[in-house]
Amino acid sequence: MRHGFKHGYAFDPTYGYDLAQLLAVDAPMPPDDFAEYWQVRHARVVAHDPRPHTQFTGTHGRWRVFDFHFRGADNVELGGWMLLPRYQAASHVWVIGHGYGGRDAPDWSWPLHDAALFFPCARGFGRSRVAAVPGDAARHVLCGIEERDRYVLGLCVDDLWLAVRAAHQLLPELGWIGYAGISFAGGLGALAAPWEPLIQGVHLNVPSFGHWPLRLVLPTVGSGAAIQAYVHQHGHVPDTLDYYDAASAAQFAHAPLLAALARFDPAVAPPGQFAIFNAWAGSKALEVLSAGHFDYPQRLREELRLNRLLLHWFEHLRF
Repeated sequence: MRHGFKHGYAFDPTYGYDLAQLLAVDAPMPPDDFAEYWQVRHARVVAHDPRPHTQFTGTHGRWRVFDFHFRGADNVELGGWMLLPRYQAASHVWVIGHGYGGRDAPDWSWPLHDAALFFPCARGFGRSRVAAVPGDAARHVLCGIEERDRYVLGLCVDDLWLAVRAAHQLLPELGWIGYAGISFAGGLGALAAPWEPLIQGVHLNVPSFGHWPLRLVLPTVGSGAAIQAYVHQHGHVPDTLDYYDAASAAQFAHAPLLAALARFDPAVAPPGQFAIFNAWAGSKALEVLSAGHFDYPQRLREELRLNRLLLHWFEHLRF
């Protein structure tokens, strides 16, 4: 037991790292053509018109609610929600991803009330279900894993870029676009943001896919367990993973970052989370959470503190 948390896991979700050790975790060395691969991929994907469209469906609290649809680079229809402020004009945009649990509704409690919010569902989940893509984490993370260009994480990054482009098409008068992602979507954001100039600020909460070599050996109850089982069954590590390391990508990221990272997390090992933050090339701010993917007594208090920090961080960026 660490940090006073009782748990039933067969391993220590701090992995024996103190905060100083977490802040010293380096990113793995990327392949020589890592940046070129992602730059070429980005150019190819954003040449496609996402053809976004929305439909007003009603109101919820302070928000006007719209269905939001757009097309992937392979012409698959993807969906989610758009929220616009009900009582004031929107001044900027956030595109907000979701964890591996999926999304069945927007996040109504987003603390920046003057934002236009886009909540795209990742390929395989919710309003972006695709026949060939499984909708559960353990199978999703393995989909296409042996093919660098067809690996599902790459397709999800493609879709994220096009969601950002779709938001810009729908609201071109709002010049500032941020991206926020938790867990699965946090890792996707770290992979996507370095190459997309429209993303001007990034908020990552317990992001996944950081430091694949560690992710392959540290015990976990998250999607990394499926990768570990795959490697054990097939007897090799797919070369694809070298190109999908969120910490490697972070070395090329220059948008300002606010990261919320956990010291105790059974699903996304903290060393991988901190590897992303440590490698981030742009300006960065850190909020350390007691735990992630785990219910604990001070969780609500820490979430409220994080919301206040997000407001402060964003106002500093704007002014």
